[in-house]
Amino acid sequence: MADELELLRRADPVPADGPDFGEGPLDRRAEERLQRLLREDRPRRRLRLFPVLPGRTPRTRPAWGIAAITVVLAIAVNSVLGGSSTQRAVAAPRPLTVHVPSTPVPLKEMVALADAAASGGSPGLRKGTHVQSWSLGMSDDKPPVTVPEERVVRWRADSSHTELVVATDPRRPGRPVLTDEGDDRQEVEDGHVISRTTYPPMWSDAPPEGTPPHTAAGLRAYLTEVVRPQVDRSTAPLSTTELFDAVGELLDHWTLGARESAALVRLFAKAEGLRPAGQVTDRLGRPGRAYVYDADGIRRMLILEPRTGAVLGMEATFTKDVPEYGVQAGDVMGYSAWMR
Repeated sequence: MADELELLRRADPVPADGPDFGEGPLDRRAEERLQRLLREDRPRRRLRLFPVLPGRTPRTRPAWGIAAITVVLAIAVNSVLGGSSTQRAVAAPRPLTVHVPSTPVPLKEMVALADAAASGGSPGLRKGTHVQSWSLGMSDDKPPVTVPEERVVRWRADSSHTELVVATDPRRPGRPVLTDEGDDRQEVEDGHVISRTTYPPMWSDAPPEGTPPHTAAGLRAYLTEVVRPQVDRSTAPLSTTELFDAVGELLDHWTLGARESAALVRLFAKAEGLRPAGQVTDRLGRPGRAYVYDADGIRRMLILEPRTGAVLGMEATFTKDVPEYGVQAGDVMGYSAWMR
């Protein structure tokens, strides 16, 4: 047996103590080959306005995933914006601009308007959403592009629901729409159905699937549970960034009623660093009041309906250049416009 083992050792073309195949660091050539293989296998990713919550299943629609803004920026630039392309974004929308002249309306005044609108109790809360979104798509070997999609989620009485995702851009009605369906960028006809899915009955009391409360205190606790995993949940107040992220996740599950919208405006009125900017017209042509928050190279804009305080939309925009990735200050990271 010893002789046979010795014969096998001699016949082994890759000896354990060989200098090129030992368990040590890769040489330069091997490193380059490994990086090339990783680039070939790496899937195309899309930057999303509201990052996916830790421990939650990603949706089938664009939305930028949830985390502190510093984490969002770091991941967006270092991981998702991987590659060395310096080409400019294709079909990227420009940031919303405030009308001039325009008188900013403090959020405290919006609280009074929202409370008055909620006094009648209508409209009511409804599970499901209707949202138009624009999200920045990046890949290693192609320039960044902005992908517009419309998503409609409707729930039935038996707790089953349907989700329809369509490629459409209301800024250019009837014109071909850029999509990255199947990880390939292509132009499709306006209104092209990307997916149509029916889900069986499902129930959950956990946010954001559970019913949101209509008081400010209750809604704050609800949104804290949305944005912070249970294992990491702290008693610290929600940061302004966390509030934006949690509200985006909430509105991708629920169409708020007047009372819930009023409670939400109260939370925004207490958000640190969120300031009134003036009047805007959103990407669906609706008039709104804009409120902005700047942090870590990103500007977030909240657009409220002027009479009721309902959230019409949210926008995230780069405020600093990232030239190595073809990103410039003013490029829109993502935008969502919610409808009833």
